Amino acid sequence: AGVAVVTALWGLDVALAVALGIATYVALVGTAIPHGPRRPAIDPFTLSGPWRQLMQGAQSSGRKFRETVGSMPSGPLRDQLDEIDVQLQHGLAEVWRVAKAGDEIDEVVRRPDRTTLQSKLTTAEQRASSDPSPDHDAAVESLRGQLESAARLEQQSRETAASLRLTQTQLDGLVARAAEVRSGSADTDHYAREVDELVIRLEALRQAVEETRTA
Repeated sequence: AGVAVVTALWGLDVALAVALGIATYVALVGTAIPHGPRRPAIDPFTLSGPWRQLMQGAQSSGRKFRETVGSMPSGPLRDQLDEIDVQLQHGLAEVWRVAKAGDEIDEVVRRPDRTTLQSKLTTAEQRASSDPSPDHDAAVESLRGQLESAARLEQQSRETAASLRLTQTQLDGLVARAAEVRSGSADTDHYAREVDELVIRLEALRQAVEETRTA
């Protein structure tokens, strides 16, 4: 209404002023409507191994699935597989988040030189043994804590990578079976549930890794 009044005062035709006001209102409403979360931009080459290879494998599976669906004619089955593809893309975004978190954990582990830390610990233990004092004991405990933390993070990294490899195997199996769904020889609803279950496991894995990283 404000836009319409102002433009009318400028000498524009009333009908044109009203139309401009309506257009402005529509634009404002459109920008105010909340949109769903944007999927992260995936770039496997920003990751180190094994995370880069795992992400590339997941992307390859996603492309194969889209190629299978893209070659289908329009129809209810194509619509169902398009919906499954949306869920699968969500799963790929979860793989990316897990791989990024795993790579960040590895970066934290790589920062301290384990050999140097172990050498410092040996020296600190000898000093604490020959000249007991609270400061020497605190130094020993600090170095031990750093080594133990690095060991826990390494274990978490190995377990996360193993879990991603397992989901990659399962994803490959689902993509291979897409041809059966396309031909109608496999149950589409059951197939969709399997994709959902895989995505749920990826979400749980991502949450577990993020909790470890922020602990």
